[in-house]
Amino acid sequence: MALRVSILTREYPPHIYGGAGVHVGQLVPQLRKFTTSVEVQCMGEPREGATAHPETFPAGANAALRVLGTDVAMANAIGDVDVIHSHTWYANFAGLVGSKLLDVPHVVTSHSLEPHRPWKAEQLGGGYRVSSWAEKTSFLDAAAVISVSEGMRRDVLDSYTDLDPSRVFVVKNGIDPDEFRPDHATDVVDGLGIDRDRPLVVFVGRITRQKGLVHLVRAAKQFDPDTQLVLLAGSPDTPEIAAEFDAAFNELSQVRSGNVKWVQEMLPRASVRQVLTHATVFACPSVYEPLGIVNLEAMACETAVVASAVGGIPEVVVDGETGTLVDYDPAQAGDPAFVAGFEDRFAAEVNRLTRDPSVAKTYGLAGRRRCIEEFSWEKIARETVAVYDQAIKIHHSR
Repeated sequence: MALRVSILTREYPPHIYGGAGVHVGQLVPQLRKFTTSVEVQCMGEPREGATAHPETFPAGANAALRVLGTDVAMANAIGDVDVIHSHTWYANFAGLVGSKLLDVPHVVTSHSLEPHRPWKAEQLGGGYRVSSWAEKTSFLDAAAVISVSEGMRRDVLDSYTDLDPSRVFVVKNGIDPDEFRPDHATDVVDGLGIDRDRPLVVFVGRITRQKGLVHLVRAAKQFDPDTQLVLLAGSPDTPEIAAEFDAAFNELSQVRSGNVKWVQEMLPRASVRQVLTHATVFACPSVYEPLGIVNLEAMACETAVVASAVGGIPEVVVDGETGTLVDYDPAQAGDPAFVAGFEDRFAAEVNRLTRDPSVAKTYGLAGRRRCIEEFSWEKIARETVAVYDQAIKIHHSR
């Protein structure tokens, strides 16, 4: 059937900083293969391929209110479409308003859930209650909710118990194995001062509570003496998180002088690809992760993964096949003994792989095969269009 779609998102290439931005950037060109048209409404500065709306209204307001103001502008700009598809709470309210205004179905993709990110109150203050309200209201009203993993689907239904399970679908995140592939060139890693003859552990991500970076930094005190740690990490959510990480990093640097490097600037994706390729282990210590595209990026570069077993990560990283999973219980995050035990176990699994590079290599090869077979964006686009068809039926049956 002819299908016209409006994609609503905060992030859109080339200005992306998280998994939702990567998801939208990869999904849109694939959707255009199976639909009549796809328009994109995004936030921020003008860019090619999308209509951008600056986050300027109302001036001086709480950050969450500025987002809602931009959402209204986005809703007003939606064209003549059959389906509206919003990504993250930043754009959910725009989808809700646009759906009411145009009488078309609204599809929401749940990349994360506000009830599972209470630390956002540090960043948004009272705006966290606003973002939580916007997300909940949009989810409950949407014709369909897409979850990026089975684990996320369970979290959605646990968080919003009034939501009809028949309206919640699973379409997993994906990876472009042509973009993320092994890159054995050495210019980037040499430029960063990485010793290619010693084991290398790499982290890629923002400095947030969610990504658990402080746990990795503490665990790294127990890494074998010849193991290098490179952190491609920037954009701390709050001054408090930045201060906590700075303290932990400075302490680690004193213990492992010369073996730890923090790259704060955002590297081009091609440079990240090369660093991942040369890593012995990619470390993902997240305390909350709906799926974790960054794990797919590492696996596509034939790199073994050590990750916390939370959210949708076990649906990506196969324990004992493409990497190692370390148990983590978010309910015990306030127990220092539990947290210390998690960090100890994480360090032990990293050391196990850095000491046996043949196993790490086997995991890496299996990881790339898994990316190609299970996580192609064309497959994801087809599944997304199938959800659109269901959403249209649900909308018209109401």
